[in-house]
This record gives sequence, C-alpha cells and structure tokens, in this order.
Amino acid sequence: MTGRSLLWRAAALVLLALFITAPQLFAFAFEPLTANGAPAIYNQGSLLSLTLSHLRIVFLATLASTILALGLGIFVTRPSGREFLPLSRSLVNIGQTFPPVAVLAIAVPLVGFGEKPTFIALFLYGLLPTFENTLTGLMEVSPQTLEAAKGMGMNPRQRLFQVELPLALPVILAGIRLSVIISLGTATIGSTVAAKGLGEVIIAGLQSNNVAFVLQGGLVVALLAVLIHDGLGMAERFVAGKLGRPADEVS
Repeated sequence: MTGRSLLWRAAALVLLALFITAPQLFAFAFEPLTANGAPAIYNQGSLLSLTLSHLRIVFLATLASTILALGLGIFVTRPSGREFLPLSRSLVNIGQTFPPVAVLAIAVPLVGFGEKPTFIALFLYGLLPTFENTLTGLMEVSPQTLEAAKGMGMNPRQRLFQVELPLALPVILAGIRLSVIISLGTATIGSTVAAKGLGEVIIAGLQSNNVAFVLQGGLVVALLAVLIHDGLGMAERFVAGKLGRPADEVS
C-alpha cells in the first residue's frame, strides 16, 4: 500500500470519526438536499450510538459464524469427518438461499423484534465465506509439509495447530473479511425489526423523503466497509508476508 493510499485512508477515518461525533459540523453540506425546512442532520438519535450498535451486532454475528464455520471446516478436513462435507456445505449455504428479509420474517415470530432476528440473519450469511475459505486454506497445505511435520514427531493435534492453521490463516482471514463486509451492509435492514443500527437513519430518510438522512446513513456504512475491508486486508498481507507468501494469493 502506497503512502498516498495510507493518507487517503487516514483522512477517511478522521472524517468518519468527526461526522459521527459532531455531525452538525457538516450540516452545510447536506442542507441543499433538504426541502420544506427539514433537518439537514439526522436528529432522532445519536449517530455515534447507532454506529457502535451497528458494529456491535456485526462483530457478535461474525464472531459466532466464524467459530462455527472454522470448527466445521476443520472437522470435515479430518479423516473422520470427510463424509460430512456435503452435509456441512448444505448447512452453511442456508444463509445464502434465503434473502435477508425472508430470514427476518421467519425469525421475528420465533425470537421477537430487536437484535435477535438481525443476529440470526447475519450469522447465517456469514457462515459460507469463512467455511469455504477454511476448506481452501487447509486443503492447500501440501502433503509434503504434513509428512515433514509427522516425521518430526508431531501428533495430529500439533500438526493442526502448529502447521495447518498457521499456513491457512491468510486465506481464512480473507473469508472473515468478506463475511464482515456482507454483514455490515446486511445489518442495515435490521432496523426494520427494531434493531439499533445505521439502518434507522436510512429508513427515517425514506419515510420522511429526506435525502440527506438516506445519504448520511449510506455514507457511514460505506466508509466503515472501506476502512474495515482495508484494515483486514492489511492483516492478511502481514500474515502472508510472515509466511513468505505473495500478498496477491490471499487478496
């Protein structure tokens, strides 16, 4: 990443932090998008609070889906679990089969309104990228490397934690990165079922025909996605560099 790219990303981070903590400073930029004396800045809640709530539900759902997907990926790449690979693939594909709105519609009668149905939708949508990348990363470990580890006296558990997972980590991180970005965007619809998040700003703008609100919610989500995508990408490249792998193999 060049110095200019880092400068732009640092500027975007500062801009985002200023906007969600002191949005009134940017009122002049959004006033041309309002009509009939409508407020230029979202005034039905704290943008900072909504952003933190949005990130919180994304983090929790991603953490849960990563734990399950990683566990399944490890299990089906072991000799005792290979026969369960087709079943595991079917399970993690459930989230991609139904639209997020359909998942929410099914979850609300079961768990009620709020964060829970949103968590379920994000959890299901986050499984597939991490699971598939875990499979890819583990299967890419060369048999020669495993044989060398075995020749050194490592048992299967040691080979997994000291050889396979470290070598597969850059690819697994790429799957987690994709899962996070999907969840960041999908979480906006959680506001339709009373979950706190940046979707509130967008929905408020649509209901009041206030383009400024819609743009504010969309811009914050977009900047979060870009910054988190880049941050996780840097982590992948760092890990790949430590392993002596070209960065473009995992990007």
